[in-house]
This record gives sequence, structure tokens and C-alpha cells, in this order.
Amino acid sequence: MVDYYAVLDVGGSSIKYALMDETGVFLEKLSVPTPKASLDLFMDTVDSIVKDLREDKRLKGLAVSMPGAVNVETGIIDGVTALPYIHGPNMKELLQERTQLPAEIENDANCAGLAEGWVGAAKDVNDYLCIVIGTGIGGALVLDKKVRHGTNGFAGEFGYMMLGDDWPQSTDSSWSSLAAVGGLINQVAKRKGLDPNQLTGKKIFAMAEEGDLDTQKEIEWFFQRLAIGIYNLQYMIDPEKILIGGAISHRQGFVEQINETLRQKKFSQSGLLIQVERCQFGNDSNLIGALYHFLQRRKVVTT
Repeated sequence: MVDYYAVLDVGGSSIKYALMDETGVFLEKLSVPTPKASLDLFMDTVDSIVKDLREDKRLKGLAVSMPGAVNVETGIIDGVTALPYIHGPNMKELLQERTQLPAEIENDANCAGLAEGWVGAAKDVNDYLCIVIGTGIGGALVLDKKVRHGTNGFAGEFGYMMLGDDWPQSTDSSWSSLAAVGGLINQVAKRKGLDPNQLTGKKIFAMAEEGDLDTQKEIEWFFQRLAIGIYNLQYMIDPEKILIGGAISHRQGFVEQINETLRQKKFSQSGLLIQVERCQFGNDSNLIGALYHFLQRRKVVTT
């Protein structure tokens, strides 16, 4: 007999949701706008989603990917996100009470990492890093197929790593500030005297391809800073794989350029081949990982 689950990926602008079976197969997948006004409206929306999915199948549980510093043990979400009302109350308890389903919640970046370890690019290894490059840099540290949260819940927050030589005088020394898409945009804007709001990562790469020398130089530095952070993480944790995710990772040649930069930086005495692979899943990764997290927590799967 197959078990079915309601799975949600809560974002700042939309809630993606799906009916999935215990193997990670999608039977139904939709989305609705994320309520911004209040927790009550959010809970009403979740209740409506679950009722909709219950019309087709008997549900065994509710698996949820959420932004913020999710404490998977207590169900409380710390940090700061675009949804202030999720911080403070016990979201896990509220979801269970409202839906009358067993519920588990996990941070969205951690869910993306878990998806890769279950049925994605890291399914053949136990220890790996998933680095998600967007406006900032986030990610997941997975050891023995389990997300490691750390004492204070910050394991995997690779973007806070300091790379610049002007810390602590400047707030622009973190890996996120120097090597994320937002950092690239700010560096190009500063170099060319432009408003950062006029630029996107896609536009910057287009400018470089059209021959803009300033942009080409900043992209070169962008890859250098990415490679330095990855190099440091390899030597600190020594995982079996390092995966790169985020929209920019799907740009043609992006992962290959990182690996070429890593190859150039490799010390002659190094015994390691440091290279990265692209995450397999895109918009579905948080849903897949949220379900896997539920199955792990509820002992449906043990690895």
C-alpha cells in the first residue's frame, strides 16, 4: 500500500505545494500566493491546501520547507525573513493542530540539500555540501545523509564566512557580499557608477559577452572568490561531493568555470581533486527535500 503526503514549500512570494508519494513521485503540483498580512491568513491557506489534497488521497503527513533558522526539534523558527509572522510561534505545533496531520518543518536550503542526497546528484555518497548561490550564499551541510544544524543552528550558512581583508571594519567582507550574485551586481555597479537596481546577474554576463572589459574583470574576480570559499570548505570538511545550486548554476559553462578556477588554484602539494557538481533539481528541490526530511524524522526511512 502506497502512502501519500502533503508537501509545502513556503516562500516569500508563493507557496508551492504538492501531493507526493513515499518515493518522491509528484501526483499533483500547484502554487498559491503567500499571505503577507497575518499568521491567521497563512494558516487558513495551509488548511485550504491540505483539504484540497485530501480530496484525492488519504494523507499520512505534512512536510514543509520554510525560510529562516528552523529548529526541527522545537518547531520554532528564528532569524529574519520576508514573513515576520512565522517567527515566534511554534509553527510545527500550529500546523499539526490545524491540519490534524503529523508535521515536520525544515529550512529551505537544507531541504534542497536533502533532495540531492535522496534521489539527486549526491544519492551515491553520505557526506556532501550543497551551496546555493543567489542574492546571498546559503547551503546545507549533510553528513551520513543527515543535515547538521550545529549548536546554534548556523551550520551550512556558508555565506557568513569572512574572505575580505577589511573585516571587521566593513560589512562587505563576507562570502555572500563578495561572491554571491548580489555581490557581483554591487561590484559591477560600483566599478561602472551605476545603480545596482538597474543590473541583474543575467545582464552582467550579457555585458561581458558583448566585450565590456570592466564587467569581464569583475566576473573573473567573482569566480576567484567563489573558488576560494569552496577551497576553504573542502579543507575544513573534506566532503565526498560539493554541489552548486541556485538559478545561476544552470547558466551554461558556470560550473565548468568554477572547476577551472579551482584547478588553477590547486597547490602542488595538495592531494585532493577539488571540483563541484551542479545540483540536479531546480524549483522542485525544496518539496522533495521536505518530504525526505519528514520521512527521516518519522523513521519511515533510516538513511
